Amino acid sequence: MSTTTLRPMLLGLTAYRHLLDTDILSSALSLLTALSKSEGETALSLYTNLVYTLKNKGYDGLGDWLWDTLRYEDSSYARQMEQGRDDVEITVSAERDVNTLLQLARLDCTQLKSQISALLGDEFAPVLSVLPCWNNTAPFDFADLTDFYRTNGYGLFAKHRTFLWENGQLIAIPNPDCPRPEELLGYSLQRNQVYDNTRSMIEGNQVNNVLLFGNGGTGKSATVKSMLYQEGFGDLRLIEIAKEGLQNLSGLIRLLSTHHQKFILFIDDLAFDQDDKVYSSLKSILEGGLEPRPKNVAIYATSNRRHLVRQTFTDRESGEEVDKFETISEKTALADRFGLRIPYLMMNQSEYLELVSHLAALAGIKKDSFSLHAQAMTWEIRHGGRTPRTAQQFIHNLHI
Repeated sequence: MSTTTLRPMLLGLTAYRHLLDTDILSSALSLLTALSKSEGETALSLYTNLVYTLKNKGYDGLGDWLWDTLRYEDSSYARQMEQGRDDVEITVSAERDVNTLLQLARLDCTQLKSQISALLGDEFAPVLSVLPCWNNTAPFDFADLTDFYRTNGYGLFAKHRTFLWENGQLIAIPNPDCPRPEELLGYSLQRNQVYDNTRSMIEGNQVNNVLLFGNGGTGKSATVKSMLYQEGFGDLRLIEIAKEGLQNLSGLIRLLSTHHQKFILFIDDLAFDQDDKVYSSLKSILEGGLEPRPKNVAIYATSNRRHLVRQTFTDRESGEEVDKFETISEKTALADRFGLRIPYLMMNQSEYLELVSHLAALAGIKKDSFSLHAQAMTWEIRHGGRTPRTAQQFIHNLHI
């Protein structure tokens, strides 16, 4: 396709018109415009800027950039495919746009440089002869893009699996610190309950919110994070939420309900002071209201406290409340709003030593069991009890 024909087709983009605002497509369109106006020096500058921008972003060509951009940018067609709708006008418009963009990606750089050369004097020949070219192939077509939307959705949730919710915004975590299920030992009964609840959500059922409570270092957070790597859980996404983010959590849940993926909203180390302002926010979300919690969202929280709310002896013995029992009950009732409450207690001695031996073998530590276990028991007495965290810290210390 000639540059003269391609330029008006790009100006007619509809379903993906927002791409014209990107630096790469804006440069490409401006380059075609400069060629149409016989502005040689402007075309040369725009060509080099396009090459520079592509390379700076890590792409070999326009086709690679388009494949990433079209998959992960929001668009009316992407939303339609993820939600299983069928609007013929949107589909026709999207297919026309994608085919136009593919024609752009397949433009021969040699052809472009020849057109620029014809508009410039001989003094530019040495520069034009060494100008780099980008790859003019495309790794996809419209059918591939459609299949991707149907299977993976679009946007951040198609590209990443773990996120932070901070200040009302989602922040993707490309390389999360999440253990594999095979790395965990002990607490199989507890982990199986979390697994079964999560699997049910993956299958499209309404499930319980989950509270994992008990001693620190027992693997509560690791259990939740390991769900990402369970077989068949590819649609699962994990969003970690700081306690301060609970007040605007309803808006996030509403956003997630429009996507086909399944979401764990993960609140780690949850505890409330007596007059915590976000207590009522979480309580109302867990309790439910006129707007029901969507089937693809569940709240998983961990806490070292069974009742989540810190109490003092003053709470029990003094204060202005007429009915102290009702006050205490109201403060401790939040945990009851989690449909699944799973205790994580200290390991017994045999479980702890079995874990120590397992971790030592994984770390390649060669030590006889008697000596290893004797040192491990001494270590746990001084370092917080028999927990997976204590065992891991003991193994790390052996390397020092």
